[in-house]
Amino acid sequence: MKLQALLGRRSVALNLALQGGGAHGAFTWGVLDALLEDGRWTIPALSGSSAGAINAVMLAQGLQQGGTDGAREQLQDFWTRLAACVPSAVTAHSGDEAGLTPPLRLALQWTQMLSPYQFNPLDLNPLRALLEGMVDFDRLRDRAAPHLYIAATHAGSGRLRLFRNADLSLQALLASTCLPNVHHAVDIDGQPYWDGGFSANPPLLPLVFDERCADTLLVLLSTLDLGAAPRSAEGIRARMMELAFGGPLGRELQVLQEARSRLGTLWPRGRLERKMVRARLHCVDGGDPLAEFGEHSRWSIQLGFFHRLRDLGREHARRWMIEHGAAVGRRSSMAMQRNTA
Repeated sequence: MKLQALLGRRSVALNLALQGGGAHGAFTWGVLDALLEDGRWTIPALSGSSAGAINAVMLAQGLQQGGTDGAREQLQDFWTRLAACVPSAVTAHSGDEAGLTPPLRLALQWTQMLSPYQFNPLDLNPLRALLEGMVDFDRLRDRAAPHLYIAATHAGSGRLRLFRNADLSLQALLASTCLPNVHHAVDIDGQPYWDGGFSANPPLLPLVFDERCADTLLVLLSTLDLGAAPRSAEGIRARMMELAFGGPLGRELQVLQEARSRLGTLWPRGRLERKMVRARLHCVDGGDPLAEFGEHSRWSIQLGFFHRLRDLGREHARRWMIEHGAAVGRRSSMAMQRNTA
């Protein structure tokens, strides 16, 4: 018997929009683990970019293979294997430190001076073999699978390309995670693609228009409220990256807000207009606590740190469920107006 039946809870549909952020994606693992453990949520559709795309795919495949328990196991398996596939000499730390080892700091310095076509001419990527061994893309194309919207960015135009279940592949998932200063552009149908975070981080409007559910939970790894403009050189560089990877979501939220304000007086409304008006948004925002680890912690690939972030994500998810879980299916619990000027 399922947990929600034992607890007397109704099953509640909730789409998930999962932001990218390197190693900070382990925070999202914790959020998803807590949602799955709670037992009341069904997940009709997911969107994601970069680490968010991987979390979305792992969760969807796990649900297909073994329900909520299968999804929890799949997510844990991925993050455990990811930590193991990077040489310990590069990541070795005691405990759960987020700092970087000297070899990893040196590698990051190389990315500032050399292109990946120079320092990594063979385009070596441990993630390729890991994903190839873990993801059954044929299973994800099954019509019963949760809807997936995986973002990649066309390197020649900056345009968003969404990969849905039918056209999802290893190359598509690698494209969504392709940081251009670390890896070669991923070729798909003769076209080059980079990290999906440049164009949608995460994709929101596809979930708004999805047929299955009106509620979407955004799991954010970078806060939408960035604060005052920085003055130091390091602060300015960090803010430029925040704007590059956070700007697309801010624009989608602004488009949705402006469309809804205009639709308030429009009648009759078509099918798409009705979906925009009835969309209900919710948010687990890990931006502020994750920022305390520092920007470089996004590269800290070691299991103790992953576990620390997982536990932090579980804590935030539980808090959200207590404070806002009852709003799902009834009203938005995310204040959109604070995210736009």
